[in-house]
Amino acid sequence: MTIQGWILILVFIGILLALTKPVGLWLFALYEGRRTPLHTVLGPIEAGFYKLAGIDPSVEQSWRRYAVHMLIFNAVLLAFTYAILRLQGLLPLNPLGYPGASGHLAFNTATSFTTNTNWQSYGGESTLSNFSQMVGLTIHNFLSAATGISLAFALFRGFARRQASTIGNFWADVTRVTLYVLLPICFAYAIVLIANGVPQTLAGSVDLTTLEGVKQTLALGPVASQEAIKMLGTNGGGFFNANSAHPFENPNAFTNLLQMLSIFLICFGLTWTFGKAVGNTRQGWAILSAMVILFLAGVTVTYWQEAAGNPVLHGLGVSGGNMEGKEVRFGIAASSLFSVITTAASCGAVNAMHDSFTALGGLIPLFNIQLGEVVIGGVGAGIYGFLLFAILAVFVAGLMVGRTPEYVGKKIEGREVKLAVLAIAVLPLIILGFTAISSVLEQGLAGPLNKGPHGFSEILYAFTSAVGNNGSAFAGLTANTPYYNAMLGIAMWIGRFFIIVPMLAIAGSLAAKKYTPETAGSFPTTGPLWIGLLVGIVLIVGGLTFLPSLALGPIADHLAMIRGQLF
Repeated sequence: MTIQGWILILVFIGILLALTKPVGLWLFALYEGRRTPLHTVLGPIEAGFYKLAGIDPSVEQSWRRYAVHMLIFNAVLLAFTYAILRLQGLLPLNPLGYPGASGHLAFNTATSFTTNTNWQSYGGESTLSNFSQMVGLTIHNFLSAATGISLAFALFRGFARRQASTIGNFWADVTRVTLYVLLPICFAYAIVLIANGVPQTLAGSVDLTTLEGVKQTLALGPVASQEAIKMLGTNGGGFFNANSAHPFENPNAFTNLLQMLSIFLICFGLTWTFGKAVGNTRQGWAILSAMVILFLAGVTVTYWQEAAGNPVLHGLGVSGGNMEGKEVRFGIAASSLFSVITTAASCGAVNAMHDSFTALGGLIPLFNIQLGEVVIGGVGAGIYGFLLFAILAVFVAGLMVGRTPEYVGKKIEGREVKLAVLAIAVLPLIILGFTAISSVLEQGLAGPLNKGPHGFSEILYAFTSAVGNNGSAFAGLTANTPYYNAMLGIAMWIGRFFIIVPMLAIAGSLAAKKYTPETAGSFPTTGPLWIGLLVGIVLIVGGLTFLPSLALGPIADHLAMIRGQLF
């Protein structure tokens, strides 16, 4: 580890903390439905959308209607993208003449981008046309991110409102977030990327001659516009197979820092928005503090291990840190930081090969996702996921002090606790269940390129990433098969929507409750004790996935050996 590396990490955190309140204020204005300076220009466009769709944004919805409209919206988007991918060969803007995707790949990809996972079983520059990238995928990058932020707003209203039967209007929330947050930032963001060398063109490729006199064809396309929302919306799906390790997606140290900052930007701001919504910004800062503690712990371990290097290579006389699978233009510190950022958020973009990290260095990205993608989390998904853990934490605190649990003025009763447990339990059940099945079935065992424990880790990471809606991978797994495309697609859908629906039910239940003022006997939920309890609950519940997964490897190895197969 170097001083320069730690300066990068501290500067990264410092910039984000400075931007937390300004971003939170802007998001709070949209949460409340107030006008912003952009309404002068974009207001008529917003009104036009409502008129065209026959929607009255002032009519609010119960949690059930909010959930149904959200599910229908996402189901239609999935079908839309599936059709584009299947019919790609017949559609325009296909300069390289790529055929339509197979049925199982189209299903996996459509589900992946609908759920904000952006898992890629394909190489973008060798599989998808410009039309598919722009219309099929980039649209999802905006709308899946807008959906996550809208859902966070709905839960905020549940905590903030008193004896209310509604939690907002889904269509109004999605429209406002897209128009007044995502599109303006991404427009400016894409211009900065273009200025730094990221391509933005409808051309499919360019032929050139290298300095050695070799002919080479470079893939091109509308990269900058997709790259901006890929990062800001914690999507992570790259235009190129190498993702943010590719110089056309991430040319230099400045764009690397910009991309890392943009992954966390909205997530940090939403914590302040939550505090403002419930009338106490210290509540938001407390949640952010717990998130940052978990994040810094992960960065410390990963950076330490990658800087220490591989002891096997040291024994052979090769000193230094682990540079395998890393770009020399970023180095160990920036690569380690990026890996923890992208898995602490449900982004999944990578600027280094996680499969080439050291054992403990690669463990932290896996563990971050298994914690439920709440260390910082995806846009919207991180804060509403963390609030589910807050409900469990305040329930545990209530048991300790012998009082009915209360959080930000709302009593937390049996219904909310059961729904929170139901939502949180989805991750370990599906991750461990699907990993176990794939570790013994012939179709599952055909996927890993590595055998033994690391091959198991490749399977485990894939389902952890899918259920956690992350999208990164230990890329040694051959995932573009009917089996893995189907199983991972199902896992992504469950990981997204089987958490959202119970969360919205909690929002509806809390909105209907009266406000309960704090008393001398109330458990404080803004101080160090509360932050420590939050961190502890996240780690304990995260262990429900992590610890059993350690035992699954030897069990799967043994069963495969009994069947005469070498895992």
